[in-house]
Amino acid sequence: MKYIFGPVISRRLGRSLGIDLFSGKTCNLNCIYCEVGTTAAPVCQRAAYTPTQAIVEELNAFCADSRRLETVDVLTVTAKGEPTLHRGLGEILRHVKRLTDKPVAVLTNGTTLMHQDVRQELTAADIVIPSLDSARFESFLKIDRPMAGLDLQEIIYGLTLFSHEYLGKLWLEILLVQDSNDSQQDIEALFSVIKLMRLDRIQLNTVVRPPAEHFARPVNAGRLREIADFFQKKLTVPVDLPFASTDQSFQVQPGDLKITSPTSSDKVLDEILQMLQRRPCTATDINRTFQLGGPDKVEQLLEPLVNSGVLQRQEHKNECYYQ
Repeated sequence: MKYIFGPVISRRLGRSLGIDLFSGKTCNLNCIYCEVGTTAAPVCQRAAYTPTQAIVEELNAFCADSRRLETVDVLTVTAKGEPTLHRGLGEILRHVKRLTDKPVAVLTNGTTLMHQDVRQELTAADIVIPSLDSARFESFLKIDRPMAGLDLQEIIYGLTLFSHEYLGKLWLEILLVQDSNDSQQDIEALFSVIKLMRLDRIQLNTVVRPPAEHFARPVNAGRLREIADFFQKKLTVPVDLPFASTDQSFQVQPGDLKITSPTSSDKVLDEILQMLQRRPCTATDINRTFQLGGPDKVEQLLEPLVNSGVLQRQEHKNECYYQ
């Protein structure tokens, strides 16, 4: 499948079936931490960037197999970029809800929520996870590198408005990069706008996988805990950390994943390559999803692809990532 991938183990969502709306990166930001890489040609207008019908047909094929659907906790609409830029988003969300009663989540950078049509389309989702990395213009420019014409105050206004209109679960993600948006001034500015929103939880994150820019460095665990404590004391919503568990209703242990074994090693490799096109992964990450007998077995399987140049290995924070 070209647009459907997984299910993969997600710390936040459990066994997540990904629905990638784009075949190449399509975004209005060029975030320094992005694991998909830099945005070569930023776009700001909503358009039909991919054939919606092709995505619908892949969803039909996957959901028609009840055994495969049983391996999924949640269907997650994502993209190599910003999924709300695709004009077929609403149709896709409504179609998923007709196919299954599994929860549907949408990951978004939150930059289009000032538009009523986007907010209306997202009401079909059970969980929306928007991002807001900074409430200060200087830090917003530094970390998210927005396309010309994006106004931070409009973005915050749209997110605040959506938070009070939306009836589903709303989890705000804040990704912190060392010396970019982690100062106390940045955190207090974020609090000043977040306190006006209706949120179910806040998720603090930092750089984990190889970022688009080498200078995007993670915030250390101690500082993340300080920031989490700051929000926790001032707000009445849970604050999650990248090294802590989240919503227990979606927590899945790696051994709980039950996926029908692929019929051949070629099929396994094809599915692994599809996953690596969307995000860099370690051998441990890959083994959690495909249960191949351990990281060592994964490394053996992928070694010929590394030697032939199909895959690359990159060291990041003492971990080896395939991409």
